[in-house]
Amino acid sequence: MGGADCNSTDFGAAAYWDARYSSPSTGGKGRDGFFDWYQAYPALRPIIRACVPTSTRVLMLGCGNSLLSEDMVKDGYEDIVNMDISSVVIEQMKEKHMDIPQLTYMQMDVRDMSLFADGSFDCVIDKGTLDAMMVSTVIQQNAFRFSD
Repeated sequence: MGGADCNSTDFGAAAYWDARYSSPSTGGKGRDGFFDWYQAYPALRPIIRACVPTSTRVLMLGCGNSLLSEDMVKDGYEDIVNMDISSVVIEQMKEKHMDIPQLTYMQMDVRDMSLFADGSFDCVIDKGTLDAMMVSTVIQQNAFRFSD
């Protein structure tokens, strides 16, 4: 499910991401099969450390199989909740990080976060979710639901 088979309008669908993370050829191309789309933690560290205290409760939207959360915990962050629309990647990341209690993984659609009360998090990091959702066939509806 890469290259010619990839249609950007599929990015908002769980099935697209489940298939991508199930495929050895597209599931991850970075360190040890994990992948950061934009920047890895070392490049982001100065900004994150300046703006986000290590005691902050962080929500990581669209975590995918990025190592950002793991690297943040190694740098002293204490409570990071990771969510993604793909149940496949959530199970993979739960398994990889089962021995890191500071990391929690949840399969959830960012367009419905009713499980969390207002003010549940001190900081929300979106490392690509909005980009993926903005190419969906229901662009305005997705963007509005995401910003609520």
